[in-house]
Amino acid sequence: VGAHGYFQAYEGNERLTKAGFLTDPSIQTPIFVRFSTVQGPRGSADTVRDIRGFAIKFYTQEGNFDLVGNNAPVFFVQDGIKFPDFVHAVKPEPHTEIPTGASAHDTFWDFVSLVPESAHAVIWAMSDRAIPRNLRSIQGFGVHTFRLINAQGKSHFVKFHWTPKQGLSALVWDEAQKLAGKDPDFHRR
Repeated sequence: VGAHGYFQAYEGNERLTKAGFLTDPSIQTPIFVRFSTVQGPRGSADTVRDIRGFAIKFYTQEGNFDLVGNNAPVFFVQDGIKFPDFVHAVKPEPHTEIPTGASAHDTFWDFVSLVPESAHAVIWAMSDRAIPRNLRSIQGFGVHTFRLINAQGKSHFVKFHWTPKQGLSALVWDEAQKLAGKDPDFHRR
């Protein structure tokens, strides 16, 4: 799912950065945001239990700026070399090609049992955060930490967080299951 919109900074960011689109509240920066489940392939239901990923492209006066994030502050791996193993673990079972959502099969749980650092992310994935009511009510956490430089040349490490103005809202499990059957494109619609 994607959406066009704009970003407008709050006052007070000058101590962190000299980037105009992050410091000048009068600037409306055009953006494009893309949301997806982390595990589900194209066409999978929107309401499965899964972490949501997003990418934001800011079309600034100084050039394009890209941010990626998830709706959980931790991920299943801390060491990037383990990421391909995680991706393989959440793919559909090779002999049946099912399930394609919610990481509900043996290979995912095998991975979790062998990678203890994933326990924290599993707790988030099993929480209400993993089945958001809509894409406007998820909290976002930047994947990367940036070094921003202010006008005085001083640098600061910054991790971006997004807090929905309308608050957090989630579907309950039975509701998510029914919606997946009735309208797999619930969030997009």
